[in-house]
Amino acid sequence: MEHVSLLIKNANVFNSYLKKFILADVSVLEGKFYYIDRKQTMPFQADKVLDAESMYMLPGLTDIHMHIESSMMTPEPFGNCLAGYGVTTIVSEPHEMANVKGVRGILEMISAAQNAPIDIFYGIPSSVPSTNETLETTGGVIDCAAMKHLLAEKDVVCVGEIMNYREIIRDNKLEIMKFLDYLREEHPDYVIEGHCPSLLDLELAKFLYLGINGDHTEHTLEEVKQRIENGMFFEIQHKMLKPEVLAYIAENQLYEYCCFVTDDTMTDVLYEKGQLNYVVEQAVKAGFPLEQALYCATYTPCQRMHLYDRGVIAPGKIADFQLLKDPAVLKPDYVYKNGLKIFSAEQKAPLSGKDCQDHYAFPDDFYHSVQIPELNLDHFQIPVPADFHPGCTEAIVRVMEIHSNRTQTSEKLVTMPVKNQCLDWQGTGCLLAMVIERHGKNGNIGYGFITGAGLKTGTAATTYFHDHHNLFVAGDRPSDMLMAVNRLKELQGGILTVRDGKILSELALPVCGILSEKSVEATALSLKAVRESLESLGYEHMNPIMSLGTLGLPVSPALKLTDKGLIDVKKGAVTNLIVSPVIP
Repeated sequence: MEHVSLLIKNANVFNSYLKKFILADVSVLEGKFYYIDRKQTMPFQADKVLDAESMYMLPGLTDIHMHIESSMMTPEPFGNCLAGYGVTTIVSEPHEMANVKGVRGILEMISAAQNAPIDIFYGIPSSVPSTNETLETTGGVIDCAAMKHLLAEKDVVCVGEIMNYREIIRDNKLEIMKFLDYLREEHPDYVIEGHCPSLLDLELAKFLYLGINGDHTEHTLEEVKQRIENGMFFEIQHKMLKPEVLAYIAENQLYEYCCFVTDDTMTDVLYEKGQLNYVVEQAVKAGFPLEQALYCATYTPCQRMHLYDRGVIAPGKIADFQLLKDPAVLKPDYVYKNGLKIFSAEQKAPLSGKDCQDHYAFPDDFYHSVQIPELNLDHFQIPVPADFHPGCTEAIVRVMEIHSNRTQTSEKLVTMPVKNQCLDWQGTGCLLAMVIERHGKNGNIGYGFITGAGLKTGTAATTYFHDHHNLFVAGDRPSDMLMAVNRLKELQGGILTVRDGKILSELALPVCGILSEKSVEATALSLKAVRESLESLGYEHMNPIMSLGTLGLPVSPALKLTDKGLIDVKKGAVTNLIVSPVIP
């Protein structure tokens, strides 16, 4: 009688090759699947036997395009959380950490994932900074030499999303272009992830010609069609679960060329709804065939990332799997990694064997990353240019108008009173916004104003501010704004709201100003309180946390604010806040 580590009897096993369930006994030997016995007649001597009692057995889910930092959690507790959702492999692209600490930040994220119960792989950040030092100050820079260094790390499996997608298809001297030339010569089959919303026709062809053949961004049906017909792998996140897109994939049997991903999942959503399992559930509810949905959450993502040792229940593959009662409701009863149980619904917690308080310790400077100059109330005044006539009583000002259904802003010209040669902005329907360089490099302060669907009153401040993660504050009272800035300095990072001299809500993010070491529950509840506070202060966005955090993203149209000032995104240049005086 042969000996195996684990024997699972009477399971409805998902066969990825046939895309259907088959009743079988499954044996595991040394962390890998050994034999899938459809006849259920093979006797094995097993260290452990589990009767699945006709439960459904699926491969562990694999998410190949996501960012751990979007959860504001460190890798180990994040991995613990995902284990309970049946996700056993992820590929994270840590460009947020890289913007704060460069290569050191990425290497620390890799180290911090070693004790997670799931496999955490990484992509090489390819756009750090997202633009250049003229438009933003970052704590770290990833150049071609750094990318080559990261290529040698064993847990690095791809090039992360290339975000400067319009610049790269023109003549340029970008560091990522140098790296792509190197890969073409030395590693021609290496996986390269893209980010190319709206590119079509010849522009899309130029992007693909560079070897960038994956995309996860939001698209029209025509954009989806052009990507797939030109050989681009299409990664479907939640906002792309559009009926016409899902129908196009199903009608044309295009399952081999796509998979499901999460991209960004904030902690409160992670805690309340789930991660990749939630996206798959919603796809099935929207009409995507169940077996194909499971296929596109297990097999095809692994094929895309050349992770050929997993994503399927078959002999010799890594024994990552979950057992559940309903494959359309991805709430596992048990989750196994390498043939070992890492989650049980009965215990409602991962079985990683780690005390949740015994977390990975980052270097000391990672906990002291908010280095800003001392501010006083004078810093919250905006003088008009020296060449304005002393008698000028009004000025035309550029304002960022926030919209409720997107992170893109638009430019709005507003006439503001001038008093004592400063803008008298209070009472104009606009809130003062400032970005304070916090990496200890230059102490820059960029000034702007917001209006529209954002805050109507009170103050919000954050160091979680894409992608450069400088300190952003916006409010209607300088005293509250100063209080918020000083509190973030005290916390060494986070997100908070203030009104009338009182802190209404806060989430501390002490690791590089962007991550919490608390549990998913504690982080989620604090983040939810901030979200609700923002809404109570008038923020009307479908995702106010994301909207707030992208007001400084200088690759997202049309007007954004960094420590260098207002950025005209289309022109890729700093523009004047004050346009002109009003001529009587």
